[in-house]
Amino acid sequence: MRALANWSGAIVGLLLIISGGLIQTFVPLPAAGGGVALQELPVTAQVPALLLTALVCGPRPTLLAAVAYLSLGLLMLPVFHGGGGMAYLLDPGFGYLAGFVPAGWVTGRLARQEGMGELLRLLGAALVGLLTIQLSGIANLLIGALAGRWSGSLADLLISYSLGPLLPQLLLCCAVAVLAVPLRKLLLVEP
Repeated sequence: MRALANWSGAIVGLLLIISGGLIQTFVPLPAAGGGVALQELPVTAQVPALLLTALVCGPRPTLLAAVAYLSLGLLMLPVFHGGGGMAYLLDPGFGYLAGFVPAGWVTGRLARQEGMGELLRLLGAALVGLLTIQLSGIANLLIGALAGRWSGSLADLLISYSLGPLLPQLLLCCAVAVLAVPLRKLLLVEP
């Protein structure tokens, strides 16, 4: 029964991550006339999809989903934001994608700890996952800068890939934690 839960969670997680890469995120903001306008955020729903999978399904299914996602993208299937293929290994943003693997594992492990049914604890686990992705991406940018792989300056790359998307990703972590609470109850995940 455990194997079936792991594989079904991995398949659902993979589908969530792939579809999350296709979904542009928005936030409602007050408009100049008293209404509400949707403001586009500079991120997709990929990272929230990974973190939601980890919070609900746990570490093994999320690890399988992340590895499958990276494998599909590197094998020329256009699942990454800019397509796919082995050339992505040389892209400055690949470190963030590679960070999906440890982030999924760590977040899933934290979500399986005792007492993790509370919203703030789930939010904390999601934030640890986001931090893991950020650290992985920043490490890739630093190593690439030291090796002279990037055409842009390191500061510009850090702003584009880390600091620019950070606030929207933090907001999306809040949404992920809010979604995870009822999903965990619905799917009878032990807190």
